[in-house]
Amino acid sequence: MCVDHSHHDDERPALSRRHVFGAGLGVASAAFLGGFALPASADTATTTTAPNAISPDEALKRLMEGNARYAGGTPNCTDFSASRAARALSQHPFAGLVSCADSRVAPELAFDQGPGELFVVRVAGNFVNDDGLASLEYGVKFLGMPLIMVLGHTNCGAVDATIKVVKDNISLPGHLGELVSNIKPAVEIALKAKPEDQLNAAIVENVRYNVRELETSTPIIAEFIRDGKLKVVGGVYDLATGKVTVI
Repeated sequence: MCVDHSHHDDERPALSRRHVFGAGLGVASAAFLGGFALPASADTATTTTAPNAISPDEALKRLMEGNARYAGGTPNCTDFSASRAARALSQHPFAGLVSCADSRVAPELAFDQGPGELFVVRVAGNFVNDDGLASLEYGVKFLGMPLIMVLGHTNCGAVDATIKVVKDNISLPGHLGELVSNIKPAVEIALKAKPEDQLNAAIVENVRYNVRELETSTPIIAEFIRDGKLKVVGGVYDLATGKVTVI
């Protein structure tokens, strides 16, 4: 059975949706925030009584202990129906994940966590765009999560495609070009070092690049980091072993 923490111990191309967030307050923004079901008192959402009211270091420890169980074939989480009624009333994730959309990467499984424990933003190439940033800001500000991990993975197709675009100056169909443009800055940094394993180097740099982007993101993320309430880390998931390495 999954351990239930609810009873113990809160140079990237600009996207057009940026204008939605800056369009002003009033009825429209109230309706937008209402869709997130903000706590009655948002400023006091993170309290010592919340299940996720733990330090960033403790959150990282919990995350990595879960990965060790998963990689070792001894997961705790087997009954995902546990505490379903309680989760219907509120959520208290202890970590946010920026994860690739790759079907072989399943964060809740990889970290042996049940529903309600992780707040996951997924996009091919595990980069942070405006929408993903807003989601993470909500998780930090209103849900009280003390940790964000940018999670890349070995043999990432999105990063590999970006390397080909950069080296061969090819174009991709549909909206793939927009996706690649978000990964391109990190890939260019990695390739400048002329690494022997270009794909692995670019995967690692893409994680580090997005960690830096988050750490300097104002006003919410950077403020919570400065106050010691939040930590942003990077990790790479090995598809072959299931192990996550913090970088």
